[in-house]
Amino acid sequence: MDRSGRSRNPYELTDESPVYVISVAAQLSGLHPQTLRQYDRLGLVSPDRTPGRGRRYSARDIELLRTVQQLSQDEGINLAGIKRIIELENQVAALQQRVAELSAAVEGAAVAMQQREAQVHASYRRDLVPYQDVQQASALVVWRPKRPE
Repeated sequence: MDRSGRSRNPYELTDESPVYVISVAAQLSGLHPQTLRQYDRLGLVSPDRTPGRGRRYSARDIELLRTVQQLSQDEGINLAGIKRIIELENQVAALQQRVAELSAAVEGAAVAMQQREAQVHASYRRDLVPYQDVQQASALVVWRPKRPE
């Protein structure tokens, strides 16, 4: 199953499919393989592992490697700062997904409430007449009980 809960074809490649060995990932990201190993040790980019413990990088990992390189070289951010940025971005993405889930749940509850409200209104007796207060000053009602005979 993928992240959306749907079952996937096991042979379908996605951005998260770990397919690149470290030498190919290094070429695609423009970094040295030793740099990739260092980033893995620091927890910046954590590729999947094969049963023999070899690293396998996904397209998303390659993009993250490029981002780390750009933040480090162009922006001058140290690796600890980059790690914190990545953690915060992951946290924001998780929170956005949770907000979307909760919004869908609220919408579902609102629809269910409207349906239940419609059922309640449909169950009202139609032979009852709503009471309307008469505000006429000249109206007089006299009630006299029946006298027993």
